[in-house]
Amino acid sequence: MYLLPAPLAEGSVESVLPEGTLLIIRRLEFFIVEELRTARRFLIKAGIQKQIDELNFQVFNEHSNHQDVQDYLAAAMNGHDVGLLSEAGVPCVADPGSVIVGVAHENGIRVVPLTGPSSILLALMASGFNGQNFAFQGYLPAEKVMREKKIKELEKMIIEKGQTQIFIETPYRNQQVFESLVKVCKPDTLLCIATSISGAHETIKSQPIADWYGKKPDIHKKPTIFLLDRS
Repeated sequence: MYLLPAPLAEGSVESVLPEGTLLIIRRLEFFIVEELRTARRFLIKAGIQKQIDELNFQVFNEHSNHQDVQDYLAAAMNGHDVGLLSEAGVPCVADPGSVIVGVAHENGIRVVPLTGPSSILLALMASGFNGQNFAFQGYLPAEKVMREKKIKELEKMIIEKGQTQIFIETPYRNQQVFESLVKVCKPDTLLCIATSISGAHETIKSQPIADWYGKKPDIHKKPTIFLLDRS
């Protein structure tokens, strides 16, 4: 089973995926994908060798029945190479594909991760924050009170462990998260906002919370990574 990365933004596939990854993608016939329409579009851009209608697709996402995971591995169990494709970035990180990979290991299927973009690591690289000790927290609570409580906990972990805290949000809630961060965090806590990474409108900015006061970053409905650290 090959774990296939996908671009984070529109643009040339060749600019973000190495040739070795593309060569493997182009020869595969069996795919487990998060969303069929975008997967087909990506594979065409990647230069898949077969006609798109000749390929075999299975859809696995957060709405799928996780009790039937074994069924998704039939092709791999019969000796075929299978590609696991996420919507964007690398599979299995903040992505339901990890369930598939776990069962693949249980069945002795070789799992091969391929090189490609990770918005989490790219944001950390560009933040200037601690890359020796960091934690990815996934999504914060959607409810305001619980979200602000979680932010206070993360800020405490930064102080106690010297650990960069990284998290994401559904794009339409980005602004609410930003407002909670500015409200709750100490003025000298560092906040990096990395938006539309690798895209034409990419913006990455790190500065103390105090410098974010009165600002309104252009992050509404845009894929964004948030990072917190201490100076």
